[in-house]
Formats: sequence, structure tokens, C-alpha cells
Amino acid sequence: MPAPSADPDLFEKLVVAYIDCRRTKRNSASALAFEARLEANLCDLHDELIGGHYQPGRSICFVVTRPRPREVWAAEFRDRIVHHLLYNHVAPRFHAAFTADSCACIPGRGTLYAARRLEHQIRSATQNWSQPAHYLKCDLANFFVSIDKLVLLRQLARRIHEPWWMALASTVLMHDPRGDVEVRGRRELLQLVPTHKSLFNAPASHGLPIGNLSSQFFANVLLDDLDQFAKHRLHAPHYVRYVDDFVLVHPSAAWLSQTLATLTRWLPEQLHVRLQPAKTILQPVDRGVDFVGQVIKPWCRRTRPLTVASAIERLQVMPHADLHQSGNSYFGLLRQAPASHADRARLANVIRRRGKAVSADLTKTFRSY
Repeated sequence: MPAPSADPDLFEKLVVAYIDCRRTKRNSASALAFEARLEANLCDLHDELIGGHYQPGRSICFVVTRPRPREVWAAEFRDRIVHHLLYNHVAPRFHAAFTADSCACIPGRGTLYAARRLEHQIRSATQNWSQPAHYLKCDLANFFVSIDKLVLLRQLARRIHEPWWMALASTVLMHDPRGDVEVRGRRELLQLVPTHKSLFNAPASHGLPIGNLSSQFFANVLLDDLDQFAKHRLHAPHYVRYVDDFVLVHPSAAWLSQTLATLTRWLPEQLHVRLQPAKTILQPVDRGVDFVGQVIKPWCRRTRPLTVASAIERLQVMPHADLHQSGNSYFGLLRQAPASHADRARLANVIRRRGKAVSADLTKTFRSY
């Protein structure tokens, strides 16, 4: 890796990346250990980067079971700093080129943005729900595990023209975390993860670890080609994507069916990913569009009923000490949907029955002293 002579502010950028990284990891064991020798550790990391000797370290893998079993991979704290360093430097140029309909892992474009964007697209396609329209909802099969890193590397090279930064991007992207990994938690939980969804079973040079900032960013870079294809080649008038879930809305079901056939061919050829047939839906929009945890129907956008039922079930049995934090988290989630009063009332009733007070507008619960 050549010395970054064109970037004399690397150490300052490394400090900013460290500050960004510690915001949500300040009390983790790896963050505290790094902070104990902060200046020396930052200097050592800087020297490794300058000299071209930096290599990612050990990863941690564990399994979460809700809403379904899946692997989560966590890099060491010093590697997370490097992820933030790379992201802070190169992400703005990619974000500027993304379409307005690309959501997730982009500042200001979370699930609420995606739900509102799709609702706006449907209102436009149906002339404010006065005309019929259909939607095509698609999901990519085993997305993160199936990502071809060589395809992604070529996409990164389109906009990262500085040799040192491109070499760093290649180091982060091509690193295989399976070579040095610590599995935490009960190992039998790994058996719950379907074989085809496990990074441990991915082919060489395929798959990104779910859980790293770099993986989320790289996924958006890969699927920007899909966004551009949908907007400029398919001329899709109404299209929204959140990570690997995307929706197209059109007055003609035949046009959507033809588009599905085109995408089924194009995605494997160009991006080496495939649609998940079991999760492909083509139906009228007035039946409701389930997207990013919300259901959009005529004049109504509410939280997915299954999510509400799961929240109520968990609040009924969770330890009393966790009610305050979890209750407020669920209230915040439900408030994102305009038609949420009835759902918030059900949630409030559960919390009140367990001895907690709830605000009159059903937006938060209070801590007991």
C-alpha cells in the first residue's frame, strides 16, 4: 500500500473516526481496552495504515433468534475505527450519486423515510388513491451471504480514484472474517441458522459479515446499479429500495410482470444475486403494501400487526426492570405510523397493568422510583 502523501490529515481523520466509533460502543470491553492506551493505540494504528501493514483482526460471531435465527459478526474495536475512517472519506461521493429512492444506512434515510417515500410513490401512481394500481415487491435471496466481492470491488473502483484509499477499501472488503473468529453464546444456536444463510458456508470471495458499518455501506454500493437500472433503463416511475427489499408501483400489472422477468435475468448476469421467488409479490396496492415494518393501505399507514402482537407478547412477560426502556422503544416505533393510536392504546394497557404510568398521549412510559 503506497504512503498516503496526498492525504496529510490522516491522523486527524483517524481521531474523528475513533470518536464516531465510540458513540455507540463506549462501554464495550474492546472499546475500554482501546481507550486505556488511547494515544498509543491510535498512533500504532496510524503507523500500520501509513506503512501498508494494516490487516483486520479477530471477529466475533454470535446468533440472534428474533425475528429469526441469523448470524451477527462484530469486528474488533480498532477495525471498527478503520471502517469509520474509510466510510467518512468515501461515502459522501457515493451518497451524492445514489437515487432518492435508495434507503437504509444513508443519513436521513431510515425506515421512516422509506415508508413515507413509498406512500408518496403510491399516492402519485394512484392519483391520491383515486385510480387502480399494482405493486411488485421483491427480495434478494440470501443477500449478504451471496454478495460477490469481485463485482463490488469493481464498483468501488469507479469512484475511489486515490490508490491508497482504494487499497484500504480492498483490504476491508476482501478480508475473510472466518479465518480468525470467536464464536460467542451457545454454539448450538449456530445450528438454527439455515445452511444457505450462514457466512461459514459461503463460497470463497463471497459474502459480507452482517453487523459491520462497512458491510452496510458496501451493500448499498452494490445495489446502486439496481437502482440506476430501474430508474434509467426500466424507466420505473415509482420505485423504492430498502437494503435488499424493493418495490415497484405501476398502473399496469402486465408491465410489472414483464419487469419481473427482466430483473430475474438481469440481476444474476450483472450483480450475481438472485430474487427470492417465495417473497415475490404482485398484487393491487389497495390490498396493502407491507414494507419496512409498516402496512400502507388507502388513506392509512400503520405498523405491521405481527410486530404489534410480538411487542405486546414480549411486554407481558419481560422483567419489570426492562419495561421502561422497552416500552418507550415500542412507543417510538409505533409513533412512526400515522394510524397508530389504537396500537399504542393496546401497548399502554399492557404497561399500565404491569404497574407503569403512561403519558396521556400514549407516547411514552415513565420510570418508577
